Amino acid sequence: MRVVFLGTPEFAVPSLAALAKHHQVAAVYTQPDRPKGRGNHLAESPVKIAAKVFHIEVLQPERIRHPENLDPLKAWRAEIMVVVGYGQIIPQNIIDLPRFGILNVHASLLPKYRGAAPVQWAIANGETETGVTIMQIDAGLDTGDMLLKATLPIGRTETAPELSARLAPLGADLLIEAIEKIEAGTAKREKQNNEHATLAPILKKEDGLVDWQRPAAQIHNRWRGFNPWPGAYTFFRGQQMSITGASLAGETQFIPGRTFTAKRRLFVACGVGTVLELLEVQLAGKKRMSAEDFLNGYPLTENESLGEKP
Repeated sequence: MRVVFLGTPEFAVPSLAALAKHHQVAAVYTQPDRPKGRGNHLAESPVKIAAKVFHIEVLQPERIRHPENLDPLKAWRAEIMVVVGYGQIIPQNIIDLPRFGILNVHASLLPKYRGAAPVQWAIANGETETGVTIMQIDAGLDTGDMLLKATLPIGRTETAPELSARLAPLGADLLIEAIEKIEAGTAKREKQNNEHATLAPILKKEDGLVDWQRPAAQIHNRWRGFNPWPGAYTFFRGQQMSITGASLAGETQFIPGRTFTAKRRLFVACGVGTVLELLEVQLAGKKRMSAEDFLNGYPLTENESLGEKP
């Protein structure tokens, strides 16, 4: 089948690779190169890098919905289009172009976790399983009919990048299966139950701010889900401190936010008498350091607490 692919992140690369193996990918659309790193050098998206390996033409319009992009899209004569984490809303006049419409590889079990960050919010909310849904795109926010689903358990210590790396090849396999069913005329479309829908909005910096009144398990889940950005951060002696390693640890009667140590290990009291152990931290402008190195450089005073902003 002749395909036009729209995608940007690493999660989309296995789907592009599978399409390139089994179908004719006429063109790849991805986000424009963006400044990255301390030097603000322009960086290509993972999908663009992969497309060049497969010798597929790459286009990077700033806004695909702009009228000047419609005729070039028509010219590819795609029978089907595939969207995987493209990062732009697809308007109806583009959805109507291909004969078989547009498929989306969505990293959740729809209708749960519609939106831009389904992997992150599934972990942050303490889900024990998630999966991938192949969906027929419509004009809504991840509201289209579902074609296929597959489920994966979420590991107790798994972070968002780790889970995403496991979901990506699963999504690629499902995508190829869905297209095969469409070609054979055996694809079955299932409406989503909007009453069961939940949202996974794009992450904001403030989502990473730790609320020590929460139970330790909730804080730990958010730390796993919001890794690597916005991460989990708090304030220590008036300066921001990122938590770059943490685990659950026991109970306490200390008030939330109170720090304490045992055998050169660093603990923080959380809500409902729970405890989070900080394994690694990073103060603003400093390198990451183990809890032991932190305690050596910043001996704690009695009744010291985290969370107070400057």
